[in-house]
Order: sequence, then C-alpha cells, then structure tokens
Amino acid sequence: MNNIVPIPLSIGNTPIRKCDFLSEYFKTNIFVKDEFHNPGMSSKDRPAYFMIQDAIQRNRIQAGGTFVEASSGNTGLGIALIARQLGYKVKIFVSKSCSQEKIDKLEEAGASIELCDNSNGLQDFQSTQFRAQSFAAKEQNAYFTNQYYNTQNIRAHYRTTGPEIWEQTDGQITHFLCGIGTGGTISGVGRFLKEQAKAIRIWGVEPRGSILQHYLKHRTAPNAVRPFDAIEGIGRNFVPGSFDPQPIDQIFQVEKDVSIDMAQWYYQHTDIRCGFSSAAVLASLKCYSAAMRFHSDDNVLLFFPDHGSRYLSKLYAENSKVSTSNAHSLNG
Repeated sequence: MNNIVPIPLSIGNTPIRKCDFLSEYFKTNIFVKDEFHNPGMSSKDRPAYFMIQDAIQRNRIQAGGTFVEASSGNTGLGIALIARQLGYKVKIFVSKSCSQEKIDKLEEAGASIELCDNSNGLQDFQSTQFRAQSFAAKEQNAYFTNQYYNTQNIRAHYRTTGPEIWEQTDGQITHFLCGIGTGGTISGVGRFLKEQAKAIRIWGVEPRGSILQHYLKHRTAPNAVRPFDAIEGIGRNFVPGSFDPQPIDQIFQVEKDVSIDMAQWYYQHTDIRCGFSSAAVLASLKCYSAAMRFHSDDNVLLFFPDHGSRYLSKLYAENSKVSTSNAHSLNG
C-alpha cells in the first residue's frame, strides 16, 4: 500500500494579520499568524496529518487500528479529527496539567483519554510519553505517532508553515518568534526561512527552567534538571528528537505569571484571547524588547499556535482584564 492519504479537513493556509496595537507599542511592524483557523483550532493539525499519512503509507497500522499519542491536547485533537474520519480509533495520553477545555474537546472528538502524572519523557514511567509508548507496544494494531521524535513533525512545518509565511510576507519577514514544545514548529519553519534568507532571526520562547536554552548554547543537556514553569504546551526537561537547534538564533525564557498577565493585557487592548504559549511569546517581547533591538522597518512575525478559548480556566477565569497591581508595569 502506497497511497497518499488525502487531507480530510482544510488544514493550513492560515491568515497573517498585522497587529496595530503591538506594532505601535513596540515601535516596529508586528504580525501574527493565527493557527486557530485550522479545523482543530491549532497548528498541531499539520504534524498530525503528516504523521498519520506517513504511518498509513508505510503500513505501520492497519485499517481500524488505534493511533496513540502523548499530547498536551492540541496534537491529540488533530490526530483524533483526522484519524477518526479515516476509520481509526484514537487514544491520547495527557498530563494532569492539561486544561479541562482541551480534555473536553478530545472527548467530543471521540478520543479515549488517559491522565498521567507528567510529560517528563520516556525515562519517567509515569509520563505521557512512556505510557503511550508502552500501550502501543502491547496493543494489537496500534501505532504511537510519537510527536517528540517523529521527523514528520518537523517536515510538516518545513513543507507547509514555512512556505506559507514566506509567501504571505512577500519574503519581507525579518524575525520569527514562537514557543518551543516538541520543537517541530521552530525547527521546520526556521529551516525553511533560513534557506530563503540567512539574515532572518529565528527566536524561540520557553518557560523559566526549561532546558532547551541551555542545549542551544552548549549542545548538551544540563547536568541538573529542575522543574520549569508550567506554561501549557511549551517547555521541556529533555531534548526532543524533533528539536533541531541548527536554524535557531536564540531562545528566551519567560515566567508563567508574566505570561498570564500578558494574556490579560493583550485581551484588554485588543479584545483577542490568545493561548498560553502565545502569551509566553508576548511576555518575551515585553521582557526582552531592549535586547531584541527592533528597527522601525522590521517585520516581526509572532506564531500563535492556538486560541485562548482552550485556556479560559487558566488565563481568563478570574478576571478578563489585567489586574490593577500589574497594570502599571505592563503599560509603562
């Protein structure tokens, strides 16, 4: 069997918009690529399709089998939407930190859910990754897509997201900024954009305490690994196989509380609810704008992988406006 699986849903070709508020605030041209326009409302639909297509083409799974993934929610939902339309079952292992909104969406899509203690990688027996791999190994006709080590994760963004960005910006993009979780987005997009113009800055964002900044600088994991700020969707205490440091120029670390404040600040000024990792990208702009040294004619693209509706209980539950105590620091 060597048939290409047709895309059953309209994935990709998501719009880019100029954000006048951020452009004026940071005195440069800031654009946002809104990935919530994908069917599963996230960028993870892209690698989900590529991983499913690859597995079927290579006969790694037979008709009616079960696709298995360890996910913070978005990749799992993309797999569920595509795989179930093709007649497959889906089982997703998520950590206890996964938002209830994502769990609800996974269940609505027909996925079977397993809650795990953490997502600390295959070396931890209670992690989403270990339990997903173990389940797939024991279950007949099951396939672990394994987004953290699947090369299709990078390929999806190299083949779709990167070219879209280059075309939509008429090749005028100067900076690309996105959160890093599995590493697939920044690796694939960064690789493509650097092939078009080496001067483009590829910048990543991760939570305080995550290890990928250290890995980028030293090409080795730190000797001591400590817990990192819980910003859903990004941050790692292991180096995923789908993380390619080669095209990345710098990684900025941000704090969870600052990211939450920035989500509310952005909503206050734009009436747009962004997701958690998108808020972390905003936090990096706020905290490191002096180091970023933008010029007035730069074209900075922020990658927003999903929508704030996935994080109402975590980002917007208590107050849809930024707290009075933090208003001065955010607007000063």
